[in-house]
Amino acid sequence: MSDVELRHLTTMAAVADEGSFGRAAGRLGYTQSTVSQQIAALEKSVGGAVFDRPGGPKPVRITPLGTVVLAHGRDLLAKAEAMAAAVDRFKAGDGRVDIGTFQSVSNVILPQVVRRLLDEHPGCDIRLFDEETDRPQVRELDLMFVDGRIEGEVEHLKLLDDPHLLVARRGTFPEGPVRLAQLDGVPLIAYPLVCDQPRVEQALARRGVRPRIVFRTVGNETLLSMVRAGMGSALLPQLAAHSAEVGSDESLCVHELKPELPPREIFLRWQAHRTHSPLAARAIEIAVEVAGKIANRT
Repeated sequence: MSDVELRHLTTMAAVADEGSFGRAAGRLGYTQSTVSQQIAALEKSVGGAVFDRPGGPKPVRITPLGTVVLAHGRDLLAKAEAMAAAVDRFKAGDGRVDIGTFQSVSNVILPQVVRRLLDEHPGCDIRLFDEETDRPQVRELDLMFVDGRIEGEVEHLKLLDDPHLLVARRGTFPEGPVRLAQLDGVPLIAYPLVCDQPRVEQALARRGVRPRIVFRTVGNETLLSMVRAGMGSALLPQLAAHSAEVGSDESLCVHELKPELPPREIFLRWQAHRTHSPLAARAIEIAVEVAGKIANRT
């Protein structure tokens, strides 16, 4: 049975539908001898006749064995057709993509990527996973946005540098840039010591600047609420400030830092040696385009 081919089953179904080898040949674009050869090959594989051939103008009749073969054969043909359609949709980008993300990217970059993927491929399946941790794992994800470099069997593409800004309650500092030395001893609301935050605080310490951390929170909205309340100021990456629309809040003031802190680096990563699906490849292209526009605005 292992040598039964789909073309044999296709030919059998055509003969059963048309009632003759000749009409089946016309339907399939074969010669009648080709149809006869394929039915003979099928009968050899299944070990018996699948059609009775009365000869002359009388239609061929399916045998009991042929009825069994045809029933299962039509199921196989339907599954093969469904598989071919699914492969075509996959090649066109109509598949599934799993993406790891974190807060700033989720608010600024990823919505544009998702919207364009859905516009281009309405039938695609996009799954998002929050991976904001000090040890992000690519695992089985197709793509992962990360801030900073991670080790392991991964490949990466740098999307942009995300500079740090100081967000303070208006009047806390004079308008304009704030020197890092002015942050020594001042109260700061900060992120937990994961992702890029340790690098920020180490850069401050190398310059002898030791702010007083009064509260740590992972949520941008919580952090900014405490700044508005007067509890302290905050160092935010530009993407985070942009996503929270800090510039339109009259109670807050955004300051550049002099000298600048090392920017947060945002990468797109995936497992090493992984072949991208067309949908994942398109997601990368869109992410690069969106990040480029953001970088050009800064």
